Formats: sequence, structure tokens, C-alpha cells
Amino acid sequence: MAHIQLPEGLPGILGPMAFSPQTTKPLNELAEVLLRTNDTLSPAERETIAAFTSRRNDCFFCSTSHGAAADYLHGREANVVQQTWDNYQTAPISPKLKALLTIAASVQQGGKQVTPEQVELARAEGATDKDIHDTVLIAAAFCMYNRYVDGLATWAPQDPAVYADMGEALATKGYVHFNEPQPA
Repeated sequence: MAHIQLPEGLPGILGPMAFSPQTTKPLNELAEVLLRTNDTLSPAERETIAAFTSRRNDCFFCSTSHGAAADYLHGREANVVQQTWDNYQTAPISPKLKALLTIAASVQQGGKQVTPEQVELARAEGATDKDIHDTVLIAAAFCMYNRYVDGLATWAPQDPAVYADMGEALATKGYVHFNEPQPA
């Protein structure tokens, strides 16, 4: 049961967003920019960083929904996200993404945990300053989103099929238009 009266039937972050529409718009716009920009970090890599950080924060809703989005983008049969959760150093991802996940893991512990050696390793694996910037910001933002979802004790569906559909919708529609009614 949520700590405050949230609209019924809306899982995870959707309940607090319906409760407070004035904060929903900037939160969704931030997620859109962080996760759907396609430059030297792909949307699949960006969603993987979000899911990885959320998993380390023990946020079931965010890790599962963003993990499903990342798996949709990577190709579901590859099961990349579960492998990054099990051991990202042996997961089938690029050396650059492994180095960036090391930085994300440090950010999840606290911003001052990021070391010059971690940043140098990421650069040696081909990360740009923008990649490093965006990784730190994605990890920091997902610490906030995770605490928002869990701090209000929102409920999360347990059926994996719900997340597969949600992940596909996030990956294809994005965050700004995710909650808008679709034409029949």
C-alpha cells in the first residue's frame, strides 16, 4: 500500500506522476533526453545503464521496466539485461559499456565514488566526454527516479509479460508520449 493516496491501478512511477502532473512533464522530458538520444551512446546502451542502476538500487519496477526496454532494443533473445545484472563484466556488451557501467555503479553508491581511473578506462575503451557525462547523469537521475517510486511505496506488477509490453512501448513511443491515449 502506497504511503499517500495515489490513483488506483497505476503501477510504479505512473501513480505518482498521475498524482502530481506538474512534476510529470519535466520528469518525462528528462527521461526522453537521457534515454532516447541516439549519438555515440545508443538508446539500448542508455536503457541498459538505467536498468543497471535501478537494479543496484533494488527498484523492481524501474529495473524491470527499463530492463524490458533495453532488451527490446538489444533484441529480446539476447537476454542482455539479465546478464548485466548477473555480472556485467562477462555480459555480451561492448568494453566501452562495461567501463561506463563501472562508472554508473560508482554513481549509484555516491557521486564522489567515481575515480579518475574509472574515467580513464572508459576513455581507453572509446567513451567520449559526452558518454561519460550522460552515464553519470543517467545513473544520478535513476537514483532519483528509484527513490521517488520506492519512497512512496508504489506497487509493481509481478507478471513479466506486463513489463515486456511496457518495455516495447517505452522503446518505441518514448517517455513524453508514453501516457497519452492512443487513437483507436
